[in-house]
Amino acid sequence: MTNPTPIAWPAVHAEALAVLRDYLRIDTSNPPGNEAPAARFLGRLLAAEGIECEFIETAPGREAVVARLRGDGSRGGALMLANHLDTVPAEAEGWTAPPFAAEVRDGRVYGRGAVDMKGTGVMHLFAMFLAKRQHVPLARDLVFLAAPDEELGSSVGVTWLIRERPDLFEGVAFALNEGASGIPEFAGRPAHLFEVAVTEKELAPLRIVATGTPGHGSKPARDSATVRLLDALDRLRRWQRGITYTPETRAYLERLHEAGLIDDIDDRAGVEAAIGASPDTVAAFTNTLNVTVLRAGTQSNVVPGRAEALVDCRLLPGQSRDAWAAEAAAIVDDPLVQVTLEYPTSAPVVASPWDTEVTRVITEVLTETFEDAVVLPSSSIVGTDNRFMRPLGIPSYGFIPCLLSQEERDGFHAHDEFLTVENLNLGVEVMYEVVRRLCEAPH
Repeated sequence: MTNPTPIAWPAVHAEALAVLRDYLRIDTSNPPGNEAPAARFLGRLLAAEGIECEFIETAPGREAVVARLRGDGSRGGALMLANHLDTVPAEAEGWTAPPFAAEVRDGRVYGRGAVDMKGTGVMHLFAMFLAKRQHVPLARDLVFLAAPDEELGSSVGVTWLIRERPDLFEGVAFALNEGASGIPEFAGRPAHLFEVAVTEKELAPLRIVATGTPGHGSKPARDSATVRLLDALDRLRRWQRGITYTPETRAYLERLHEAGLIDDIDDRAGVEAAIGASPDTVAAFTNTLNVTVLRAGTQSNVVPGRAEALVDCRLLPGQSRDAWAAEAAAIVDDPLVQVTLEYPTSAPVVASPWDTEVTRVITEVLTETFEDAVVLPSSSIVGTDNRFMRPLGIPSYGFIPCLLSQEERDGFHAHDEFLTVENLNLGVEVMYEVVRRLCEAPH
């Protein structure tokens, strides 16, 4: 990658690492959120670069920060770099390093938010810094948005901003956010495989309620709600669904075949074996379910008459939520166990087009960085703020420009979350080059 003025990358890398560590030390666990200190931290850094920013309070203690570098408009609408300030909570007792100490060990930065998504936020931040420092002649506006509350649904985050501050999104032509990353191997084969999320799975959580006869804990329970619930959940656990072929997953497999990473896409057994090498890839090809909440009883000597579970379910694009709930009920097959959708209605899943200026530039930059890079559209297996921006008519892409190992990907919402320093450096360089090529005026 080349630039009009050479960039001293080792110095930029060291600076980005220091910023990330300071950012990780700001506890923005959601709940409760309390993202205002993080928004102010990023705002101070932007202001120090001479970049004007605005702080927007969405609720007490909750703020977003927005900054804009103005372009001449000759290349159309703005590019928005969108990220979120909050993280999920951390159970410190399960970590080998304090989750908010930002410890660097063995080339890794440990901290809650390292991959989800303060690391990417720093990549966005440095794209802004470098565009300003390099005096890039901008042909479109470059917008930085760090929002609160993504981890709990964005009701005081991006959805609030869309409702209360629609001006922030007017004139935005494209947006980059989280949702997909690079992967250094596929099915045990080394690779430079980069996914760019154009859509995401639809949330379809289930509420499962079992009823039975309450009684004294000292006597055998002939009709136990808790046992019925456990039996129902075990049936769901053993439900063999296999991979699901959709137009999107088939196109994904075709690209893998072209790259020599899958031998025969019509060999279903072979495909399932290759997909099964990573839980992330399994999730990309299946409708998933995980029991996340169990509730029953009040004390040890009372047999409860009701027991319930919440099951996180995520469906591939184009799947029916109602059909999914009905199929799950058929698997449970118990008249005293009710299976319903936790949220009866859901906003439709929107997909961004693949063949756009953004995806062409991303592909160009990555194939220049890695000669054997495979860049392909994907569906994010997690929910992101892109799902609120796509219905506005803004093509929004999930793009973390790092080669995240399976261990790094497993760190999302888990103990010992980390990002390697190597990936941080790669991400800062690639993100800037993508942004530069998308925003720079033609020579």
